[in-house]
Amino acid sequence: MNSVRDGDIAQLAHLFDRHHVKLYNFCLRMSNEREASEDLVQEVFLRMLKYRHTFRGNGEFVAWMYHLARNVLNDHFKKRVHESDGRDGENDVPAPDPLAQEQLEQQQEQELLLQALGRLPAEKKEILILARYQDLRYEVIAEILGCSVEAVKVRVHRAMAELRTIFFELSGEKSR
Repeated sequence: MNSVRDGDIAQLAHLFDRHHVKLYNFCLRMSNEREASEDLVQEVFLRMLKYRHTFRGNGEFVAWMYHLARNVLNDHFKKRVHESDGRDGENDVPAPDPLAQEQLEQQQEQELLLQALGRLPAEKKEILILARYQDLRYEVIAEILGCSVEAVKVRVHRAMAELRTIFFELSGEKSR
């Protein structure tokens, strides 16, 4: 990123190759919109180019990148509020296949987990996605969110507790 900041724009292609899949997964998990997530990733890289002068190099590049991604997502959600809220009824649940009972149960648990994650407040959903799905270290998350590592640990713990409660409510089981 230092090279991009200093004018070697071609180096952005290397950053894209290295990070676009992780950014796409982050955007997809935050928005639940496949096509929009592709556009959001492109917008993140456009902003990297536009705001390359703001990269100081004193923190981790990944933290700076996710900071831009969060801003892109916030702008996306603000824009969606002004648009119609109707859904087109798409569900990513595949047609029933002859699966083994164990695979079917595992798939249902995964779907319940995604539903529970979707019911979390945005800030709790975001921190779990960064920590558990994006596999970012707490130090990087702290830099992204502008808080201490201890605060990240507490937020992750609280978000996991709320996710667990929602999951068990959806599954009809009592929380363990």
